[in-house]
Amino acid sequence: MGNFEAFCERFLELRKSGTPMVVVTLTGERGHVPQDLGARMVVGHDGILFGTIGGGKIEKRCIEMSQEFLNQTDGALKHSFTWNLQRDIGMSCGGELSVLFEVFSRNREWRIALFGAGHIVQELAPLLLKLDCRVQVFDPRSDWLSKLPEHPRLEKRVVADMVPMIDELAPDSFVAIITMGHATDYPLVKRALETREFPYLGVIGSKVKRIKINADLIASGLDPARVESFHCPMGEDYGKNDPAEIAISIAAQMLAFRRDLGFQESQKGGSGSSPHPGE
Repeated sequence: MGNFEAFCERFLELRKSGTPMVVVTLTGERGHVPQDLGARMVVGHDGILFGTIGGGKIEKRCIEMSQEFLNQTDGALKHSFTWNLQRDIGMSCGGELSVLFEVFSRNREWRIALFGAGHIVQELAPLLLKLDCRVQVFDPRSDWLSKLPEHPRLEKRVVADMVPMIDELAPDSFVAIITMGHATDYPLVKRALETREFPYLGVIGSKVKRIKINADLIASGLDPARVESFHCPMGEDYGKNDPAEIAISIAAQMLAFRRDLGFQESQKGGSGSSPHPGE
């Protein structure tokens, strides 16, 4: 396998796993430089993941700059520099080289947390994994979790008590509560509304279930305005009560709220109108 083919294989492998990385490419040269034009290396948070552009002081500088780019929350995705090796890098040779940095960062990745691993999630999780997102699924039933596919962007967690998992989620997570029924859905949505501000919070169920959840939440002391901020019924108002069609409607609603990875849509005021009942 040639170097370019090896690079492509490694690059695709890292992209599939969602690994943050910077591709560093030698794009120009004048005089003596320690590597051929077009040489590439891939740098992650912990150092080189593939290849080299010559080692020594040049490589050290490129690794340090790549890691700085990865730590930037909102930065450019491409950076180009031309360095005099003697003046800018501190090497004895007097050549010049140009380097391109291409940043593939997951700092703003789309995170989705699914509570429950039943019939709907069996359809929803594989569907979401076709998109550029990272999915977590929580359920006390290991047998249901084991039915989900193995995937580098899917985390399956067997937990006896799912409620504390709410506290562990990233603040920008999209959260879908799809457990076995009201008795397990309610404590999760209550915890989420009491302690977190997720950009999207949905609960599976019918309009009747929504009324029940609202009444219980208000009785617990939550502000009525806060109670109106989650989605139940969850999903767009189309399709039948088939797990696959429900999954499509939920994914469509999440996409409508995502718009872009900046999550500029607000979750407030969206009670939804889908007729889907709970599992």
